Amino acid sequence: MELETLKIPAGLDVMEEGKPFFFEGSKKAGCLLVHGFTGTTSSMKLMGDYMAEKGLTVLGPRLPGHGTDVKDMGLYTMSDWTSTVEKAYAEISEICEKVFVSGLSMGGLLTLYMGEKHPEIAGLIPISAPVVRLAPGAQNYLLKLIPVLKHVMKTFPGPGNDLKDPDVVEVAYEKLSTNALHELVKLADVVRPDLARITQPIRIYVAHDDHVVPPENASYIFDNVGSKDKEIIWLDNCCHVATLDLDKDRIFSESYNFISRLAGL
Repeated sequence: MELETLKIPAGLDVMEEGKPFFFEGSKKAGCLLVHGFTGTTSSMKLMGDYMAEKGLTVLGPRLPGHGTDVKDMGLYTMSDWTSTVEKAYAEISEICEKVFVSGLSMGGLLTLYMGEKHPEIAGLIPISAPVVRLAPGAQNYLLKLIPVLKHVMKTFPGPGNDLKDPDVVEVAYEKLSTNALHELVKLADVVRPDLARITQPIRIYVAHDDHVVPPENASYIFDNVGSKDKEIIWLDNCCHVATLDLDKDRIFSESYNFISRLAGL
């Protein structure tokens, strides 16, 4: 099956680890997997492989500006990211009766966005998601200056490779675009006030040792969503990029059990 989400724009050089992926499986349940800011689809691919082996239909879109180069990233807005995820959701919804959405970091923020916009989504699984404090310590206050700083500095050093596993390297930009960072701030500003609209079952994964997104974001999400079926799952053996780290198998298996229960598999 050829989906629009899987197409690479003509002339665009996308690295192999950044290409969108799709596994056709069950028509009963599907999983939409969204990667993070500066990252690539490879951060969600292992989770996609696991879910596909369990028989689920899986779609992992590439967010515009990702998987190419950091200059490209600065050309897109939050609306480009949300519209891409909306398109992917529409495509997998055509295939599956029930759709679950999960994402890492900004992908987790986009997961919350989709939950607010689509109450028919069967369940949400944000992982290491920012929504109220987007960075630790003084860096969070620096974000307030981004609307001005982006006109002075085009890039900042990136937060990539926050992992405990010494044998794994995250494929992500070494720098981040300040234009794109401003769009991330805008996205959080859109999502945060409407968290109460989320009523779907939700599992919130968070690492105690996340050095990129402050862990207190998980408690904020938990306290502000309208879901009755909700749980924070604390991870002890990983850092920010949890889907590639030492706790990944736990995330995958518990997420599948969550999906299986709700989809009646």
